Amino acid sequence: MNPTANPERGDRADGGEKSADRLFLESIGTALGLEPEATDRVRFDRPDCLPSAFPVTALASASIGAAGLAVSELVAAVAKAPLVTVDRRLAALWFGMSIRLVGWTLPSPWDPIAGDYPGDDGWIRLHTNAPRHRAAALGVLGSAAERPAVAQAVSRWSAEALEQAVVDAGGCAAAMRTVPEWEASPQGRAVSAEPLIALADAGSAASAWRPTADRPLARLKVLDLTRVLAGPVATRFLAGYGADVLRIDPPDWSEPAIEPEVTLGKRCARLDLRQAADRARFERLLGEADLFVHGYRPEALDALGFSETVRRALNPGLIDVRLDAYGWTGPWRNRRGFDSLVQMSTGIAAAGMAWRGAAKPVPLPVQALDHATGYLMAAAAVRGLTRRLAEGRATSAKLSLARTAALLVALRGDPPEAAARTPTDADYVAGVEATDWGPAERALPPVAVAGAPLVWIRPACRLGSAAADWGG
Repeated sequence: MNPTANPERGDRADGGEKSADRLFLESIGTALGLEPEATDRVRFDRPDCLPSAFPVTALASASIGAAGLAVSELVAAVAKAPLVTVDRRLAALWFGMSIRLVGWTLPSPWDPIAGDYPGDDGWIRLHTNAPRHRAAALGVLGSAAERPAVAQAVSRWSAEALEQAVVDAGGCAAAMRTVPEWEASPQGRAVSAEPLIALADAGSAASAWRPTADRPLARLKVLDLTRVLAGPVATRFLAGYGADVLRIDPPDWSEPAIEPEVTLGKRCARLDLRQAADRARFERLLGEADLFVHGYRPEALDALGFSETVRRALNPGLIDVRLDAYGWTGPWRNRRGFDSLVQMSTGIAAAGMAWRGAAKPVPLPVQALDHATGYLMAAAAVRGLTRRLAEGRATSAKLSLARTAALLVALRGDPPEAAARTPTDADYVAGVEATDWGPAERALPPVAVAGAPLVWIRPACRLGSAAADWGG
């Protein structure tokens, strides 16, 4: 990237250089196996940017644009490939919260003791939103569940030693590293060697499903086994183009702070995969699905008896898209992680701290790794459909938050000059969405595929509110 160019000023940066969103899109297009000229069908409108040390809005625009372009390529199987337009302002909005509540509130997404703490040699972030992760951190620290007590206990630890101890106890933590430190680490080197989107041939795939030009994913069955936040973003996008998305959660799982944001367009059911009857039902659903999107750690589904070999035996034509936090190779391939932790590990929070001249870690203004990876997952899924139509082959795809972070760091340019504008009424769809919690307004779609509008038929719903079967 031209270091003198403003990477988020328009479709082209100063001096005729390509803008950051165009550079991101071309990198993503290559990872998806698209012809180079395909990205010319994407147009970026309305410059806007989120304040950050990194071109976050460019990543938002490009990842959403790539998902839209994948839809355009699918439509090309039955009609002329349509143009794709991305609204940068709305892309930035959707990377935050797309929903605006009318007369009700949401709880905080963060546990009271989650967050950044100084150790005796650097910063560490504890992620304690899940009860078991909270218990693991408190057990290692021997601390009361109060922020001052946790801070005092953390201060006696080396950040990396505490990170390892919490991880070994089954918790989630990340010491803050710089970009060079991460890139020199064994896991950083492993992630850098991985493709942004690891697409692989998974064998012959017969399917009677076909797209339509105006509702490209209508009648497509998507089995969603994902949780906060990237996977649900991916399946929300697929639902917007007509897919029948069935999300499955265990009986005791909830995401009260984000369910209204990510369940748009879906039906949500519960199954306990450790119970014989629920396993049998899940097997039937998996056998009938076109797409399976999941965010379990690499060996977690194997432990439940649903390894890739088993999944293929149940459904040879399945398009299988999976997400991991820290990559699929290297010593951390099975490590639990979330967007905020990956930002600490990969140097993003440290770079933000230096950029702002702050005394503590400065993350991205939104959970951009989650959102961007979600749209890349959606793009990979739709590319799998296109390949199944054209070649009669099934596809698997693997993506990770850490590899998306590497893309953002690699294409980092000068920080943008202008801050994003406050959302206005004009940014939202006219009318009210009747969610399970109360009335709400939803932001306008951030991408337009000509002739195939992004429209969600079902409002946001509570987890477990539907039966575990395919809709009519």
